[in-house]
Amino acid sequence: MSFGNALTVFRKELMDSLRDRRTIKSMILVPVFLFPLGTIGMSYLSYHFIGQARRELPRTMILGAEDSPRLMGELHSFKEIKIVPSQADYKTLVLNKKIRVAIRVPRNFDASLQQGEQTHISIYYNQDEITSRFAAETVARFFNDLRDKTARSALLARDLPADSLEPIVVDRENVVPPEAEAGTLIGRLLPYFIIVLCLSGATTPAIDLTAGEKERGTMETLLCSPVSRTDLVIGKFLLVFTVSITTAILAITSMTICSIYAEKLVSTFGDGGFSSLPPTLAIRGIVAVFAMVLPLSVFFSGCLLALALFAKTFREAQTYVAPLMLMVVLPAATSFLPGVELNLKTVFIPILNTSLVSKEILVGTFHWGFIALIFATSCVYAGIAMSYAVRLFNDEKVLFRA
Repeated sequence: MSFGNALTVFRKELMDSLRDRRTIKSMILVPVFLFPLGTIGMSYLSYHFIGQARRELPRTMILGAEDSPRLMGELHSFKEIKIVPSQADYKTLVLNKKIRVAIRVPRNFDASLQQGEQTHISIYYNQDEITSRFAAETVARFFNDLRDKTARSALLARDLPADSLEPIVVDRENVVPPEAEAGTLIGRLLPYFIIVLCLSGATTPAIDLTAGEKERGTMETLLCSPVSRTDLVIGKFLLVFTVSITTAILAITSMTICSIYAEKLVSTFGDGGFSSLPPTLAIRGIVAVFAMVLPLSVFFSGCLLALALFAKTFREAQTYVAPLMLMVVLPAATSFLPGVELNLKTVFIPILNTSLVSKEILVGTFHWGFIALIFATSCVYAGIAMSYAVRLFNDEKVLFRA
């Protein structure tokens, strides 16, 4: 193997790729602009529509409260709902979103409340509709407040302290500092994004340098050059690896910049309902995560080169690579599940181990033993993938498959 020859191949492939619009789109346009803007745009829309649903005055139907004028007076004075005339098909109206919620009041509610008897209130709402759920919460809060007020009045009438309703008050205090809590929130998502971006960034150049070469008829010419097959593979791999890492770095950098100015940007177009994004993560944590992802990116590059080499055309290679995306997304997303933790079992599972240790790093917890073991394991997997790619490049049956 000659590293100089491999660098020559790398420079040649890099110049060709930079002339290819598909590579520019996958490496620069999508990660720098579309991905972060789409993420922040969806976040803003979510906050906007949820805030709009909370601010809506829900149309509420009262059923069976004719003999309880005191309750009806309280409900009419409650400014957070809009009472509409009752109808028999109230459930259908709730399902069709004509009203948001319906309240079934039992007979003699006022009398039962005054006598201290237990009574039941039924709230009918649409679980699949967020505005209806918010309306049900509002109505439930009204009746909880009415219950507490009634109980306090009864206690005061008997010269008993109102605090006897709550003889024990439990206070809970979160020991996680705010910056670590923000790290936990982002730590669940950032490793997933980096891993997926490394794979997606490497996909287009890996296919183009293998199946694309075959489709254009330039593979034979390249193999006739006075460069060994191993040097060709290393040169092509260096390009795929470079594009993969560059895509992830550009995307995370763009998302970080957007997150800094997101609140100001959203407040310009929004209505102030967008809360502040979590503080920017420490540079040390992000750098450590990228260091853990490096061997994983090597693994992706080797696998993609090997898979795409079996294909005769660019489109055929895409069909071969598509299952790999699913095989990467599933273990990366598994790290979101409760109970999935970093231990001696998960440390040997590729992709999942990197996602889990990256999540710990972003919280500020550095398990150095696990970090070293995962890095070494990922390097072994990367070496296997690269060795297999080199072996395939030396197999004429694969290179010139009919």
